[in-house]
Amino acid sequence: MTTSHDTTHGTDVRQTLRQGNVMTVRARDWGFPLLGEPGRFNAITDVEGVLVGYQTTIAGDGDLSVGQGPVRTGVTAILPRPENILTQPCAAGVHSFNGNGELTGAHWINERGAMSSPILITNTHAVGPCHRGVINWANSQPDRSIAPAWIFPVVGETYDGYLNDIDGDHVSAEQAVAALESGKSGPVLEGSVGGGTGMVCYGFKGGNGTSSRVVRYGETRYTVGAFVQANFGKRSELTVCGDPVGSRLVDYPNPIESDPNWRQPPGSGSLIVVIATDAPLLPGECEALARRATLGAGRTGTTGSHFSGDIFLAFSTANPGQLQSTPPLDPDADLVNENLEFVPWGRMNPLFEAAVQSVEEAILNALVVNEDMTGRDGRHIPAFPAGHVRGAAIQTPAV
Repeated sequence: MTTSHDTTHGTDVRQTLRQGNVMTVRARDWGFPLLGEPGRFNAITDVEGVLVGYQTTIAGDGDLSVGQGPVRTGVTAILPRPENILTQPCAAGVHSFNGNGELTGAHWINERGAMSSPILITNTHAVGPCHRGVINWANSQPDRSIAPAWIFPVVGETYDGYLNDIDGDHVSAEQAVAALESGKSGPVLEGSVGGGTGMVCYGFKGGNGTSSRVVRYGETRYTVGAFVQANFGKRSELTVCGDPVGSRLVDYPNPIESDPNWRQPPGSGSLIVVIATDAPLLPGECEALARRATLGAGRTGTTGSHFSGDIFLAFSTANPGQLQSTPPLDPDADLVNENLEFVPWGRMNPLFEAAVQSVEEAILNALVVNEDMTGRDGRHIPAFPAGHVRGAAIQTPAV
């Protein structure tokens, strides 16, 4: 079963969103004491113009048969400038906290300080078809002239092989295009959808999460939004709003860390973080913003496993039309300098704080907005017991 998840639009956009026919409860609904002022949807789509789309495939049960399933996977699309990202790049920066993973296009982003591609996130062995899908999508635009002579697609990945038939080629270039074409603004689906479908986080069902913060800059209000594909963390390290709950959940069902047939050390996996903002930033400031994702992830307890590929990208939607990288038609003409408006480095701290807070909450949402999942070979991953944890978090220690 392959599904295209459309973002639901509704009148109640406080913190509870509808996914299909199920009302989902996010971290803030449980009363976890999260800091900062979220945007309207508390999502990366609070940054005006940013769209998110999904394709999800859940099919089959029982023993693994490579190429047949069971399948628990998909692809997520994030479009920074849906109408013209190919010709109007965004200032961008990448930070690799631990490089045991992949984010294609990162070398070119670091070289020029800008990004001219949508972002896809999928499983580790589906990077190739998603890469091809971005190229096909670019070449299929109604105005063919906007497709550049070449494109370096931005595709990130995390490993879903514990639950999914990862070697079975269940993500196609066509699905990648469909995810891009399904992108919408507004509330964002979280949990086990798109690229996050088969992911595990701190021994619980992981996947996608998002959050945002409003930053006041004089009379101006900027937004910082984060999106995560969370597939990392050792159970005993899990921390929720400063409370080391993982140490109290070591006896809670934890199949992936107790499976004798699973050879990966606890904490293996990966974390992809995408941070968007409408604040005007220099490329170096975008890279600095991406680095702050490390602190947001750290607030949830991880110490950064060697076996976890933790790669973070930040971009700014401001300054459209600048940071071009097209060859001049006439070397002696078009000698026009570009101009960037940007927040001074000395004023970046509120944006850094917003990024840290957004990433922390996005990871918690990936855990909270989820349910148990059984995948290949009957492997079962439990959902995060938010109600139990919230009750434990507010208990008063005996004196």
